[in-house]
Amino acid sequence: MVIFRPRPTKRAQDLRNNCTEAEKKLWAALRGRQVSGVKFSRQIPLGRYICDFVSRDLRLVIEVDGGQHSEDRRDAVRTAFLEASGYRVMRFWNNDVLENLEGVVDVIRRSLPTPTPPAGGRGSP
Repeated sequence: MVIFRPRPTKRAQDLRNNCTEAEKKLWAALRGRQVSGVKFSRQIPLGRYICDFVSRDLRLVIEVDGGQHSEDRRDAVRTAFLEASGYRVMRFWNNDVLENLEGVVDVIRRSLPTPTPPAGGRGSP
């Protein structure tokens, strides 16, 4: 069976290859299901936007923003689109990631749903 996967856009590929220091640092903490076993992908196109980190399973978007985003109305429009598409959006400032990565990862971890044990496992009647 062939699974169709859309090709990432050229812009998404460029962003992956030229990410900020904060994005590199957070990606090192999120990749490989290191946070509660959740799979994250980076620089993922959703609609006309490219999101920094996405968990498709949890419909969660994590954005890492620099100072240029502090008063940007476009971010509110982007967030509204993503939320209307069923995604929850978390935003962190670059300096928070760079100076307090452990705290940022803890906030992300605490926001994730508690996993439920599989039915019929050990100890089940």
